[in-house]
Amino acid sequence: MTGTGDTGDAGDTGGNEDAGDNEDTGDSARRRDAEGAPAVPVRHRDDNVPLAHFTRRIQVVCPRCGGRALVVPRPGLPAPRYASELLFQPRRLTCAGCGAVADWEAAMRDNALVGTEPGGTEDPFFRRPLWLQTRCVGHTLWAYDEEHVDALAAYVGARLRERGALSPTRAMFPRLPAWMKTSEHRAEILAGLRTLRALAERSTPADRSDAAHEHGDRPRPYRSVYFRGGPY
Repeated sequence: MTGTGDTGDAGDTGGNEDAGDNEDTGDSARRRDAEGAPAVPVRHRDDNVPLAHFTRRIQVVCPRCGGRALVVPRPGLPAPRYASELLFQPRRLTCAGCGAVADWEAAMRDNALVGTEPGGTEDPFFRRPLWLQTRCVGHTLWAYDEEHVDALAAYVGARLRERGALSPTRAMFPRLPAWMKTSEHRAEILAGLRTLRALAERSTPADRSDAAHEHGDRPRPYRSVYFRGGPY
């Protein structure tokens, strides 16, 4: 079971989701967890951000040294107009520790680019294990980078969760697994996200989490195509 995988359908179209607590839910209300971590909003509003948005920068396990490597769009590319375009853009993997470099490009089919699919504990381009993984309440909690960790913490820590007026089927928060949505596991998940935050600051092979390995949870192949008149 993954931390932010595609494990459900987004069927809600507005309204509030009670996250299991009765607290002040004013927009300015803030709180701190038991360990004094930075405050997270009591109220969370889902702006229908897709998981693809967080693929701009992905921390992975280096295929050469086992330390932390980074996967980003190839330098010099135009900024994508939509988050979904990130799934088609050429990628570069680099490791500051050992100097490893690798490139990825989307396959072509009838003059169209074939996109990849985010989700699971591997990056969607090179299929390397994610660097940010930890065990949590019998599952694997994972994220692509610090921005992704912070977005999950804001959702998990919220006492009131507001759904957007529209909830696209590819929005990230409605597709989170049930164990991440329940207030029963809030403290454990927030602790796990703090662990991921700390891992994001480390980079040597010795810093690698014992959870950062292949789990066999690769998502189904993505069939979407992008007609842009040729490769990038």
